[in-house]
Amino acid sequence: MKRLLLSAAVASLMAGVGAANAECGDITLGEFSWQSSQAMANVDKLILSLGYGCNASTVAGDTVPTITAMIEKGQPDVSPEATPSLLGDVYTAGAAEGRIGQIGTAISDGQVSGWYIPTYVAEAHPEIKTVEDAMAHPELFPSSEDPSKGAVIQGPQGWGDTVVTAQLFKGLNNPNFVLVPTGSAAALDGVIAKAYEQKTGIIAQYWSPTSLLVQYPMVRLEMAHDAAEWARCTSVQDCPDPKPNYWTEAEMVTLASSEFSGRTDIPEVMDYFKTRSWTQAEVSQVMLWMTENQANGEDGARWFLKNLPDVWTKWVPADVAEKINAAL
Repeated sequence: MKRLLLSAAVASLMAGVGAANAECGDITLGEFSWQSSQAMANVDKLILSLGYGCNASTVAGDTVPTITAMIEKGQPDVSPEATPSLLGDVYTAGAAEGRIGQIGTAISDGQVSGWYIPTYVAEAHPEIKTVEDAMAHPELFPSSEDPSKGAVIQGPQGWGDTVVTAQLFKGLNNPNFVLVPTGSAAALDGVIAKAYEQKTGIIAQYWSPTSLLVQYPMVRLEMAHDAAEWARCTSVQDCPDPKPNYWTEAEMVTLASSEFSGRTDIPEVMDYFKTRSWTQAEVSQVMLWMTENQANGEDGARWFLKNLPDVWTKWVPADVAEKINAAL
């Protein structure tokens, strides 16, 4: 009898979960190849699955291809982390047509990209503060393939920052430097780590907040930002005549396809995305733990939910928080 009662209870529980999943349905979340995106996407996945009964999953990609797919195909449903101002026409055209839009804030204090140099280089050469200053000294940032020239290390294809770096490098038109692409986020991190280990000079495209800049302190080079030029050419991959132009502090938001944001059957999920917002310091804590423990995004998300409840319980109602805590 006890076995029958237990089986009935389990069946009832599973039926309730199935009903909740059916009610919420499938939700796909874009997950990019860097830690903040991996952590944030997986936190959303766990909260939506455990707290709201959704069938949430992540879809690997990178910024430009993912945002393009959201606009053209409506998938994935949500990009938990995005910076529309870095995407140029890729985003603005889709937003103008009503195919994509903001449904929440990802990181309240935003993010900043740029060209970075190691702190030990900046301290040894305090006169180097700007991009122009650094580009006047190729000997301090030698290319591994041709030490007679300086090198600027570029991120992988598919990143909005990689487009900007290419356009900035083209606009500077400095024959004493070469642009060195990397094939992945891991490769970019590896180049920076190797430079630190060997205490060599390097100029690398990067951004904050990231755990790598905690491990390997670097200084962001300064340069002026022209919003009109940014929209015209800096952020446009195929623009043939870029002028030197630089990033400014950028927003970090959550985007959704029009198909998803138009759903009226999941108001509690929409409220979650409106409420959920990280700070740079909070994201950095998770990323640092991931790095120190060689953990992936889902590991980081579970660590966050277990160890920083004061942060995420503000994003959800008390009954949802109880469901999540019970499931962890």
